[in-house]
Amino acid sequence: MNESTSHLTHEKLSVVEKVGYSLGDLAANLIFQTFVTFIAFFYTDVYKIPADTATLIIFTGGMVGAFFSPVMGMIADRTSTRWGRYRPWLLWTSVPFGILTIMAFSTPDFSMQGKIIYAFITYIALVVMYSANNLPYSALSGVITGSMAERNSVSSYRFVAVMIAQFIIQVLLLPLVLILGDGDKAVGFENTMMIFSIIGIVFFLISFITTKERIITSDEQKSSVKQDFIDLFKNKPWIIMLAVTILLFITLALKGGMYIYYFQNYVNEAHLAQFHGDIGFNSFITGLNNLLANFGLTEFQWPKDTAISGNSIFNASGIIFMLAGIALSKPLADKYGKRDVFTSALFVSTLFILLFYFYSPESIALMFSSQIAHGFFYGITIPILWAMIADVADYSEWKNNRRATAIIFSAMLFGLKSGLAIGGSLVAGILASYGYDANLASQAPDTIQGIKFAVSFFAATPFLIACICLSFYEINKAMEVKIETDLRNSRT
Repeated sequence: MNESTSHLTHEKLSVVEKVGYSLGDLAANLIFQTFVTFIAFFYTDVYKIPADTATLIIFTGGMVGAFFSPVMGMIADRTSTRWGRYRPWLLWTSVPFGILTIMAFSTPDFSMQGKIIYAFITYIALVVMYSANNLPYSALSGVITGSMAERNSVSSYRFVAVMIAQFIIQVLLLPLVLILGDGDKAVGFENTMMIFSIIGIVFFLISFITTKERIITSDEQKSSVKQDFIDLFKNKPWIIMLAVTILLFITLALKGGMYIYYFQNYVNEAHLAQFHGDIGFNSFITGLNNLLANFGLTEFQWPKDTAISGNSIFNASGIIFMLAGIALSKPLADKYGKRDVFTSALFVSTLFILLFYFYSPESIALMFSSQIAHGFFYGITIPILWAMIADVADYSEWKNNRRATAIIFSAMLFGLKSGLAIGGSLVAGILASYGYDANLASQAPDTIQGIKFAVSFFAATPFLIACICLSFYEINKAMEVKIETDLRNSRT
C-alpha cells in the first residue's frame, strides 16, 4: 500500500460519507426489520397460512439464505471494479431488492397450496437478494477506514439509521398498513412495502455514491477459497462472534415477532386503553388527527385497534431509549473496550426481558418500564456488534497477513440469517405447538401461556448464553490497540 493510500486509510471520515453509508442500512432495515418483527404475523394473520407451515417456510427459506452468505462473501472478496469490491453491489442489487420486497409482501389469491409455494419462493428469493446486497454493504465498513475509532463512529451513525428504520417498522408499520389499506391488512402491506421499496432503492444509490473504499488488498494478501476457510476456523474470536450473532438474532426475531400476539391475546385491553389516556397518547392523537383533517387528510386517522396502538407505543418506548444507548456506545467502547461494554450491557438488558414472565395482564406500566430499560441497555450493544466483527477481520489480517473482509462478514450474516430463521420459525412453531388459531376470537389459556413464555424465558435464554460465550472472546481493549498499531505499521 502506498503512502497516500495509507494516509487515506486513517483520515477522519466526513459527516457526508458517514450519513451516506448509514442510509444503506436504513434502506435494508425497512425490509429486514419487517422480516424480524412481522413475517410470522403476515403469514398467519394476513395471508392465512397455517402456523406450522409458516414455521417451515421461515426456517427453510432462512437457512437457504444463510448458507448463501459465505458464497456471497467469496464472490464479493473477488469482485474487482473501478468502484472497488463491495460498493458496486449496492448499485447492482438496489432495484431487484425493491422488486422482490413488493412480491414477498403481496397476497395473490391462490389456493392454499399455491399460497405456500408463492410464499416459499418469494421468501427465499428475497433473503438471497438481501445477502447479495447487505453482505458487501457490511464488508464496506471494514475498508472505508482502518481506524478503529472512526469505525466505532461509522457504526454509531449506521445504527442510528437502523433505529430509525426499526422505529418506522415497529411503531408505524401496522398503523400504516391499516391506513393505506383502508382497514384491509393485505392491501395495506402491499402499498406500504411498495413505498418502502422505492425509498430503499434511492437510499442504496446515495450510499453507493457517497462512500469510498480506502483499504485495498495487495496481491500478496490474496488467498484461495480453501485458505479463507482455514483462516476462519483457526480464528477463535470469529467462532465466538458467530455463535453470539446467532444467539442475538434468535432472541430478536422471537421476541420481536411475538409481541403483537402478546398485545392481542395477553395484555388486558381495558387497562391498555386506560394507559393510553393516562400518558396523554389519546390527546396527542386527537390533536394530530384534527390537524390532518384541517388539511383534508381525513383518511389518515390513527387506527382505533387498542392492541395495535399498544404494540406500537410499546415498541416506540424501547426504540427511543435504544437511541440513548447508542449515543453512549462509542464513548464507553473507546474507554473500556468493546468486549466488556457489550457483555455487561447485554446481560443487564436480558434481565428486563425475564421480568415479563412475572407481569399480569394489567401490569401495563411495568411492561413499558421494562421495555424502556431493556431498550436502553441493548442500544449500547447495537453499534458495537458490527464494529467487533470488523475487528475480527483485522485480527485475521494481523494473524495471517491476509485480509478477507467479506468472508468474515458473510460468516456473520450466516449467523444473523440462521438466528432469524430459528427465531422467526420459533414464533410460528411456538404458536402452533400451543394451539394458536388466527380464526378464533380469543385463544385458549394454554396458547396465551405459551405466548407469555415466549416473550420472557424463551427470549432471554439465547441472550444469556451469548453473555457466557463472550467471556471467551480475547480481543479486549489492550489487544484492540495493539492490532490497530501493528496493522497501521504493516500497511505503511
